[in-house]
Amino acid sequence: MSDYQSTTAPSTFAGTGPGRLPVVAGVGAPGVATPSRPSVIQLVFREKGALYAAYIPSFVDGGLFVPTTREYTLGDDIYLLLSLPDDAQRHPVAGKIAWITPSNASGGRTQGVGVKFPNDEKTRLLRVKIEQILGTALSSSKPTQTL
Repeated sequence: MSDYQSTTAPSTFAGTGPGRLPVVAGVGAPGVATPSRPSVIQLVFREKGALYAAYIPSFVDGGLFVPTTREYTLGDDIYLLLSLPDDAQRHPVAGKIAWITPSNASGGRTQGVGVKFPNDEKTRLLRVKIEQILGTALSSSKPTQTL
C-alpha cells in the first residue's frame, strides 16, 4: 500500500525506501481553482520516513510538501488535515502555498506544493510534535521532497 494518495490528484504516489510519501486525500477537482474556498487535503503519514521526506524545517513556522497535480498559485490558502505516525488524532492546519514544484522539475522531483504553516500557538505545538517524531533524522543528509 502506498504511503501517499490524493483525491485532488487521482493517481497514487509511491516511492521506495524511507523517502516514501504519505497518504493524501483531498477535496476538489484537479486543475480547477476555487478562489473563494481553499482546498482541503488530508495527509496521512504512516511512516517516519515519509514524514521526514515531506517536512520543511526551513520554513520559519514549519511546513509540508504535498504531492499534487492540481494547479495552485503562490499564496493560495490550503487546509490540511494531518495525521502523524502512531497518532490517532487529526491535526487541522490552515496553510498557504509557499512553493510549487512543477511537473517537469529537474532531478526527478515529485510534482506538488510546499505548504507553509501559519504562525499560531496550535501549529507551533504541531511543529514541535513533528520534530520530536523525527528526532535525529532532522539532521540527516538523506534527500527529501523539499528544499
